[in-house]
Amino acid sequence: MVRSWDMAVERAQERLAAAPGVRIASEDEGRRFALWDLASRAEGELGELVDPEAVGPAEERRLRERLGESGRDWPAGELYRRRYWLVDGSGSGNGNGNGSGTRPIGTVAVDNWTKGPGQLAISSLYLTPAARGRGVAARVLDQVFRAAVAEGLPGFRLEAHWTWQHAVRYYLRRGLWVVSWKHAIGLVRMPQLPPYRVREEDGRLVLLTPDGPAGTPPDGPPDGPPDRPRYAPPTGAWTPLLAAGHEGRWLRLDETAAYRQADGWVHDFARSTLALHLALAGRPLVRGPQWWAEAWRWSDAGEPEGLAYKIEHFEQLARAGGRPVSTPYRGLAGTGGPPSVAAPPVTAAPPITDTPPITDTPPAPGA
Repeated sequence: MVRSWDMAVERAQERLAAAPGVRIASEDEGRRFALWDLASRAEGELGELVDPEAVGPAEERRLRERLGESGRDWPAGELYRRRYWLVDGSGSGNGNGNGSGTRPIGTVAVDNWTKGPGQLAISSLYLTPAARGRGVAARVLDQVFRAAVAEGLPGFRLEAHWTWQHAVRYYLRRGLWVVSWKHAIGLVRMPQLPPYRVREEDGRLVLLTPDGPAGTPPDGPPDGPPDRPRYAPPTGAWTPLLAAGHEGRWLRLDETAAYRQADGWVHDFARSTLALHLALAGRPLVRGPQWWAEAWRWSDAGEPEGLAYKIEHFEQLARAGGRPVSTPYRGLAGTGGPPSVAAPPVTAAPPITDTPPITDTPPAPGA
Protein backbone atom coordinates (compact mmCIF):
# COMPACT_ATOMS: atom_id res chain seq x y z
CA MET A 1 0.00 0.00 0.00
CA VAL A 2 1.44 3.34 -1.08
CA ARG A 3 1.01 6.21 1.35
CA SER A 4 0.33 9.79 0.36
CA TRP A 5 3.02 12.44 0.72
CA ASP A 6 0.21 14.81 1.77
CA MET A 7 -0.31 14.17 5.47
CA ALA A 8 -3.84 15.60 5.48
CA VAL A 9 -4.79 13.16 2.71
CA GLU A 10 -3.09 10.31 4.54
CA ARG A 11 -4.98 11.05 7.75
CA ALA A 12 -8.24 11.30 5.81
CA GLN A 13 -7.51 7.90 4.23
CA GLU A 14 -6.93 6.45 7.69
CA ARG A 15 -10.26 7.86 8.88
CA LEU A 16 -12.03 6.29 5.90
CA ALA A 17 -10.31 2.95 6.48
CA ALA A 18 -11.68 2.90 10.04
CA ALA A 19 -15.24 3.76 8.99
CA PRO A 20 -18.04 1.18 9.36
CA GLY A 21 -18.70 -0.91 6.27
CA VAL A 22 -15.32 -0.11 4.69
CA ARG A 23 -12.25 -2.34 4.42
CA ILE A 24 -8.89 -1.66 2.80
CA ALA A 25 -8.14 -3.95 -0.13
CA SER A 26 -4.96 -5.83 0.63
CA GLU A 27 -2.13 -6.03 -1.87
CA ASP A 28 -2.91 -9.65 -2.70
CA GLU A 29 -6.47 -8.61 -3.58
CA GLY A 30 -5.32 -6.33 -6.39
CA ARG A 31 -6.33 -8.77 -9.10
CA ARG A 32 -9.78 -9.25 -7.61
CA PHE A 33 -10.29 -5.50 -7.23
CA ALA A 34 -9.30 -4.98 -10.89
CA LEU A 35 -12.08 -7.34 -11.98
CA TRP A 36 -14.61 -5.34 -9.96
CA ASP A 37 -13.34 -2.19 -11.69
CA LEU A 38 -13.79 -4.01 -15.00
CA ALA A 39 -17.39 -4.89 -14.12
CA SER A 40 -18.03 -1.24 -13.34
CA ARG A 41 -16.75 -0.11 -16.73
CA ALA A 42 -18.55 -2.88 -18.59
CA GLU A 43 -21.85 -1.72 -17.13
CA GLY A 44 -21.17 1.98 -17.49
CA GLU A 45 -19.71 1.97 -21.01
CA LEU A 46 -21.15 -1.16 -22.62
CA GLY A 47 -24.43 -1.56 -20.76
CA GLU A 48 -23.47 -5.11 -19.73
CA LEU A 49 -24.18 -6.40 -16.24
CA VAL A 50 -21.22 -8.53 -15.18
CA ASP A 51 -20.68 -10.51 -12.00
CA PRO A 52 -17.10 -9.55 -11.04
CA GLU A 53 -16.66 -12.73 -9.04
CA ALA A 54 -17.50 -14.88 -12.07
CA VAL A 55 -15.26 -13.25 -14.70
CA GLY A 56 -12.89 -15.84 -16.16
CA PRO A 57 -9.90 -15.26 -18.45
CA ALA A 58 -11.88 -15.48 -21.70
CA GLU A 59 -14.61 -13.11 -20.48
CA GLU A 60 -12.03 -10.69 -19.13
CA ARG A 61 -10.21 -10.64 -22.46
CA ARG A 62 -13.46 -10.07 -24.35
CA LEU A 63 -14.48 -7.15 -22.13
CA ARG A 64 -11.08 -5.50 -22.20
CA GLU A 65 -10.97 -5.73 -25.98
CA ARG A 66 -14.42 -4.16 -26.27
CA LEU A 67 -13.54 -1.39 -23.84
CA GLY A 68 -10.27 -0.59 -25.56
CA GLU A 69 -8.09 1.98 -23.79
CA SER A 70 -10.44 2.38 -20.82
CA GLY A 71 -10.39 -1.38 -20.27
CA ARG A 72 -6.63 -1.69 -20.00
CA ASP A 73 -5.27 -3.27 -16.85
CA TRP A 74 -2.79 -0.90 -15.20
CA PRO A 75 -1.04 -2.85 -12.40
CA ALA A 76 1.18 0.11 -11.49
CA GLY A 77 -1.80 2.45 -11.64
CA GLU A 78 -2.81 1.43 -8.14
CA LEU A 79 0.15 3.40 -6.79
CA TYR A 80 -1.80 6.64 -7.01
CA ARG A 81 -4.92 5.61 -5.11
CA ARG A 82 -6.14 3.74 -2.03
CA ARG A 83 -8.62 0.93 -2.73
CA TYR A 84 -11.42 -0.06 -0.39
CA TRP A 85 -14.06 -2.77 -0.30
CA LEU A 86 -17.57 -1.82 0.72
CA VAL A 87 -18.65 -4.72 2.85
CA ASP A 88 -21.95 -6.27 3.85
CA GLY A 89 -21.95 -5.69 7.58
CA SER A 90 -20.58 -3.26 10.12
CA GLY A 91 -17.00 -4.51 10.02
CA SER A 92 -14.27 -2.07 9.08
CA GLY A 93 -10.67 -2.54 8.13
CA ASN A 94 -7.77 -0.41 9.27
CA GLY A 95 -4.94 -2.38 7.79
CA ASN A 96 -4.92 -5.12 10.42
CA GLY A 97 -7.48 -7.41 8.81
CA ASN A 98 -10.55 -6.26 10.74
CA GLY A 99 -13.70 -6.93 8.75
CA SER A 100 -11.88 -9.21 6.32
CA GLY A 101 -14.51 -11.92 6.76
CA THR A 102 -17.35 -9.71 5.56
CA ARG A 103 -18.63 -10.06 2.01
CA PRO A 104 -17.76 -7.28 -0.48
CA ILE A 105 -20.76 -5.60 -2.07
CA GLY A 106 -18.91 -2.78 -3.78
CA THR A 107 -15.72 -0.79 -4.16
CA VAL A 108 -14.49 2.76 -3.75
CA ALA A 109 -11.06 4.20 -4.51
CA VAL A 110 -9.66 7.52 -3.26
CA ASP A 111 -6.57 9.12 -4.78
CA ASN A 112 -3.43 9.74 -2.73
CA TRP A 113 -3.30 13.39 -3.77
CA THR A 114 -5.88 16.11 -4.02
CA LYS A 115 -7.65 17.72 -6.96
CA GLY A 116 -9.03 21.20 -7.48
CA PRO A 117 -8.67 23.39 -4.38
CA GLY A 118 -7.22 20.57 -2.27
CA GLN A 119 -10.16 18.15 -2.37
CA LEU A 120 -10.08 14.39 -1.89
CA ALA A 121 -10.57 12.72 -5.26
CA ILE A 122 -12.86 9.70 -5.56
CA SER A 123 -11.62 7.84 -8.64
CA SER A 124 -14.16 4.98 -8.65
CA LEU A 125 -17.35 3.88 -6.94
CA TYR A 126 -19.23 0.68 -7.73
CA LEU A 127 -21.98 -1.41 -6.15
CA THR A 128 -23.25 -4.81 -7.21
CA PRO A 129 -26.88 -4.71 -8.40
CA ALA A 130 -28.06 -6.56 -5.28
CA ALA A 131 -26.52 -3.90 -3.03
CA ARG A 132 -28.21 -0.93 -4.66
CA GLY A 133 -31.12 0.98 -3.21
CA ARG A 134 -29.95 0.39 0.38
CA GLY A 135 -28.12 3.67 0.99
CA VAL A 136 -24.63 2.17 0.72
CA ALA A 137 -23.39 4.67 -1.89
CA ALA A 138 -24.81 7.58 0.11
CA ARG A 139 -23.13 6.30 3.26
CA VAL A 140 -19.67 6.03 1.73
CA LEU A 141 -19.92 9.46 0.08
CA ASP A 142 -20.80 10.90 3.48
CA GLN A 143 -17.87 9.02 5.03
CA VAL A 144 -15.42 10.38 2.46
CA PHE A 145 -16.78 13.90 2.99
CA ARG A 146 -16.49 13.72 6.77
CA ALA A 147 -12.97 12.29 6.57
CA ALA A 148 -11.90 15.14 4.28
CA VAL A 149 -13.48 17.93 6.34
CA ALA A 150 -12.12 16.52 9.60
CA GLU A 151 -8.59 16.94 8.19
CA GLY A 152 -9.19 20.46 6.90
CA LEU A 153 -9.72 19.47 3.26
CA PRO A 154 -12.56 21.15 1.35
CA GLY A 155 -14.66 18.07 0.67
CA PHE A 156 -14.30 15.73 -2.28
CA ARG A 157 -14.41 15.72 -6.05
CA LEU A 158 -15.33 12.97 -8.52
CA GLU A 159 -16.04 12.59 -12.22
CA ALA A 160 -18.82 10.77 -14.07
CA HIS A 161 -19.08 10.22 -17.81
CA TRP A 162 -22.04 11.97 -19.44
CA THR A 163 -23.20 8.75 -21.08
CA TRP A 164 -23.30 7.00 -17.67
CA GLN A 165 -26.70 8.51 -17.03
CA HIS A 166 -27.57 6.57 -13.87
CA ALA A 167 -24.39 7.76 -12.17
CA VAL A 168 -24.78 11.39 -13.28
CA ARG A 169 -28.39 11.54 -12.08
CA TYR A 170 -27.53 9.89 -8.79
CA TYR A 171 -24.79 12.38 -7.96
CA LEU A 172 -27.11 15.30 -8.65
CA ARG A 173 -29.71 13.76 -6.36
CA ARG A 174 -27.01 13.66 -3.68
CA GLY A 175 -26.68 17.44 -4.04
CA LEU A 176 -23.25 17.56 -5.67
CA TRP A 177 -22.38 20.76 -7.53
CA VAL A 178 -21.09 20.69 -11.12
CA VAL A 179 -17.70 22.35 -11.51
CA SER A 180 -16.40 21.20 -14.90
CA TRP A 181 -16.93 19.07 -18.00
CA LYS A 182 -13.44 19.06 -19.54
CA HIS A 183 -12.95 15.27 -19.80
CA ALA A 184 -16.08 14.14 -17.97
CA ILE A 185 -18.66 15.72 -15.67
CA GLY A 186 -16.78 17.01 -12.61
CA LEU A 187 -18.81 17.19 -9.38
CA VAL A 188 -17.96 18.28 -5.86
CA ARG A 189 -19.28 18.33 -2.33
CA MET A 190 -17.71 21.12 -0.29
CA PRO A 191 -18.51 22.50 3.18
CA GLN A 192 -18.33 25.97 1.63
CA LEU A 193 -21.21 25.20 -0.74
CA PRO A 194 -24.81 25.17 0.51
CA PRO A 195 -27.39 22.55 -0.28
CA TYR A 196 -29.46 23.41 -3.33
CA ARG A 197 -32.59 22.27 -5.06
CA VAL A 198 -33.88 22.51 -8.62
CA ARG A 199 -37.61 22.66 -9.17
CA GLU A 200 -39.96 23.46 -12.00
CA GLU A 201 -41.97 26.70 -11.84
CA ASP A 202 -44.17 27.89 -14.70
CA GLY A 203 -42.32 25.79 -17.24
CA ARG A 204 -38.88 26.93 -16.04
CA LEU A 205 -36.24 25.09 -14.03
CA VAL A 206 -35.19 27.21 -11.05
CA LEU A 207 -32.07 26.68 -8.93
CA LEU A 208 -32.53 27.71 -5.29
CA THR A 209 -30.33 27.78 -2.20
CA PRO A 210 -31.14 28.44 1.47
CA ASP A 211 -31.36 32.06 2.53
CA GLY A 212 -27.74 32.19 3.63
CA PRO A 213 -24.91 30.76 5.74
CA ALA A 214 -26.06 29.32 9.01
CA GLY A 215 -23.04 28.37 11.06
CA THR A 216 -21.11 25.13 11.07
CA PRO A 217 -22.34 21.98 9.31
CA PRO A 218 -22.76 18.90 11.48
CA ASP A 219 -20.08 17.01 9.55
CA GLY A 220 -17.00 18.75 10.87
CA PRO A 221 -15.30 21.71 12.50
CA PRO A 222 -15.23 25.22 10.96
CA ASP A 223 -11.76 24.83 9.51
CA GLY A 224 -12.44 25.95 5.92
CA PRO A 225 -11.02 29.10 4.34
CA PRO A 226 -12.11 32.13 6.40
CA ASP A 227 -13.36 34.00 3.34
CA ARG A 228 -15.85 31.27 2.45
CA PRO A 229 -19.06 30.82 4.49
CA ARG A 230 -19.97 27.37 5.73
CA TYR A 231 -23.52 26.12 5.57
CA ALA A 232 -25.80 24.18 7.87
CA PRO A 233 -28.86 22.24 6.66
CA PRO A 234 -31.62 24.64 5.61
CA THR A 235 -34.40 25.39 8.06
CA GLY A 236 -36.14 28.35 6.42
CA ALA A 237 -36.90 29.81 3.03
CA TRP A 238 -35.17 28.99 -0.24
CA THR A 239 -33.96 31.79 -2.50
CA PRO A 240 -33.97 31.48 -6.31
CA LEU A 241 -30.66 32.23 -8.00
CA LEU A 242 -31.20 31.26 -11.64
CA ALA A 243 -34.25 30.45 -13.75
CA ALA A 244 -34.03 28.68 -17.11
CA GLY A 245 -36.89 28.68 -19.60
CA HIS A 246 -36.96 28.82 -23.37
CA GLU A 247 -37.98 31.15 -26.16
CA GLY A 248 -38.93 28.88 -29.02
CA ARG A 249 -35.98 26.53 -29.39
CA TRP A 250 -33.52 28.69 -27.48
CA LEU A 251 -32.59 28.84 -23.81
CA ARG A 252 -33.58 31.86 -21.75
CA LEU A 253 -31.45 32.18 -18.62
CA ASP A 254 -32.44 34.77 -16.01
CA GLU A 255 -30.33 35.82 -13.01
CA THR A 256 -31.72 37.14 -9.74
CA ALA A 257 -30.21 39.81 -7.53
CA ALA A 258 -29.39 37.06 -5.03
CA TYR A 259 -27.27 35.32 -7.65
CA ARG A 260 -25.35 38.48 -8.49
CA GLN A 261 -24.61 38.96 -4.79
CA ALA A 262 -23.79 35.29 -4.13
CA ASP A 263 -20.54 34.03 -2.63
CA GLY A 264 -17.81 33.16 -5.13
CA TRP A 265 -18.19 29.38 -5.03
CA VAL A 266 -21.95 29.55 -5.49
CA HIS A 267 -21.68 32.19 -8.20
CA ASP A 268 -19.08 30.12 -10.05
CA PHE A 269 -20.88 26.78 -9.96
CA ALA A 270 -24.59 27.62 -10.05
CA ARG A 271 -24.67 28.09 -13.84
CA SER A 272 -22.87 24.83 -14.60
CA THR A 273 -25.00 22.93 -12.07
CA LEU A 274 -28.27 24.21 -13.53
CA ALA A 275 -26.94 23.49 -17.03
CA LEU A 276 -26.55 19.79 -16.21
CA HIS A 277 -30.05 19.64 -14.75
CA LEU A 278 -31.33 21.22 -17.99
CA ALA A 279 -29.48 18.68 -20.14
CA LEU A 280 -30.89 15.78 -18.12
CA ALA A 281 -34.37 17.20 -18.58
CA GLY A 282 -33.93 17.50 -22.35
CA ARG A 283 -34.17 21.32 -22.16
CA PRO A 284 -32.32 23.85 -24.37
CA LEU A 285 -28.79 24.84 -23.43
CA VAL A 286 -28.10 27.43 -26.14
CA ARG A 287 -29.32 31.03 -26.06
CA GLY A 288 -28.99 31.70 -29.78
CA PRO A 289 -26.72 31.39 -32.84
CA GLN A 290 -24.18 33.87 -31.51
CA TRP A 291 -23.86 32.01 -28.23
CA TRP A 292 -23.57 28.68 -30.09
CA ALA A 293 -20.79 30.06 -32.26
CA GLU A 294 -18.84 30.87 -29.08
CA ALA A 295 -19.69 27.63 -27.24
CA TRP A 296 -16.14 26.28 -27.52
CA ARG A 297 -14.98 29.03 -25.14
CA TRP A 298 -16.70 27.20 -22.26
CA SER A 299 -15.66 23.69 -23.24
CA ASP A 300 -14.05 23.15 -19.81
CA ALA A 301 -16.76 24.72 -17.62
CA GLY A 302 -18.99 27.75 -17.27
CA GLU A 303 -21.86 28.69 -19.54
CA PRO A 304 -24.51 26.13 -20.57
CA GLU A 305 -23.50 26.42 -24.23
CA GLY A 306 -20.17 24.88 -23.27
CA LEU A 307 -21.94 21.83 -21.89
CA ALA A 308 -23.97 21.51 -25.11
CA TYR A 309 -20.71 21.64 -27.05
CA LYS A 310 -19.11 18.96 -24.87
CA ILE A 311 -22.17 16.69 -24.91
CA GLU A 312 -21.82 16.48 -28.70
CA HIS A 313 -18.15 15.61 -28.23
CA PHE A 314 -18.80 13.01 -25.50
CA GLU A 315 -21.52 11.28 -27.50
CA GLN A 316 -19.52 11.29 -30.74
CA LEU A 317 -16.60 9.62 -28.95
CA ALA A 318 -18.90 7.02 -27.39
CA ARG A 319 -20.53 6.14 -30.71
CA ALA A 320 -17.17 5.99 -32.47
CA GLY A 321 -16.08 3.45 -29.87
CA GLY A 322 -19.17 1.32 -30.41
CA ARG A 323 -20.73 2.35 -27.08
CA PRO A 324 -24.50 2.57 -26.65
CA VAL A 325 -25.68 6.15 -26.18
CA SER A 326 -29.09 6.88 -24.69
CA THR A 327 -29.40 10.40 -23.28
CA PRO A 328 -32.26 12.93 -23.17
CA TYR A 329 -30.44 15.92 -24.63
CA ARG A 330 -30.97 16.50 -28.35
CA GLY A 331 -28.53 18.81 -30.13
CA LEU A 332 -28.09 19.32 -33.87
CA ALA A 333 -24.52 18.11 -34.19
CA GLY A 334 -22.35 19.81 -36.75
CA THR A 335 -25.02 22.15 -38.11
CA GLY A 336 -24.48 25.13 -35.88
CA GLY A 337 -28.18 25.01 -35.13
CA PRO A 338 -30.00 25.04 -31.81
CA PRO A 339 -30.85 21.99 -29.74
CA SER A 340 -34.27 20.46 -29.96
CA VAL A 341 -36.77 20.64 -27.13
CA ALA A 342 -38.79 17.68 -28.37
CA ALA A 343 -37.51 15.27 -25.72
CA PRO A 344 -39.95 14.81 -22.82
CA PRO A 345 -38.89 16.63 -19.64
CA VAL A 346 -37.47 14.68 -16.74
CA THR A 347 -38.75 15.40 -13.25
CA ALA A 348 -36.52 17.91 -11.51
CA ALA A 349 -34.33 16.70 -8.67
CA PRO A 350 -36.00 16.60 -5.24
CA PRO A 351 -34.87 18.84 -2.39
CA ILE A 352 -31.46 17.76 -1.11
CA THR A 353 -29.86 18.64 2.22
CA ASP A 354 -26.46 17.86 3.72
CA THR A 355 -27.65 14.35 4.67
CA PRO A 356 -30.39 13.57 2.14
CA PRO A 357 -32.35 10.33 2.04
CA ILE A 358 -31.76 7.91 -0.78
CA THR A 359 -34.73 8.21 -3.09
CA ASP A 360 -33.61 6.03 -5.97
CA THR A 361 -31.14 3.40 -7.06
CA PRO A 362 -27.46 4.35 -6.54
CA PRO A 363 -25.12 4.36 -9.53
CA ALA A 364 -24.04 1.09 -11.05
CA PRO A 365 -20.74 2.18 -12.62
CA GLY A 366 -17.82 3.83 -10.99
CA ALA A 367 -17.36 7.50 -11.42
